[in-house]
Amino acid sequence: MLILSRKLNESIVIDNDVVIRVMSLSGRRVRIGIEAPAERLVLRKEVWDRLQPEDDRATGRARTSTEPAESRS
Repeated sequence: MLILSRKLNESIVIDNDVVIRVMSLSGRRVRIGIEAPAERLVLRKEVWDRLQPEDDRATGRARTSTEPAESRS
């Protein structure tokens, strides 16, 4: 895991096409903005967890966004 410190309005770039920017700070809350191409799936972790099939959660295996569901073994 990479851990970075960022200040207000500073950004992180992932894979040349995803930009994560610190938009505001308020107490213990941080608002971030994410710029990504439309074909990149961007979800909050709790939403992504709910969308994972039960068998994948039980085994701890996570399907990548590019891996079709029918290819899982």
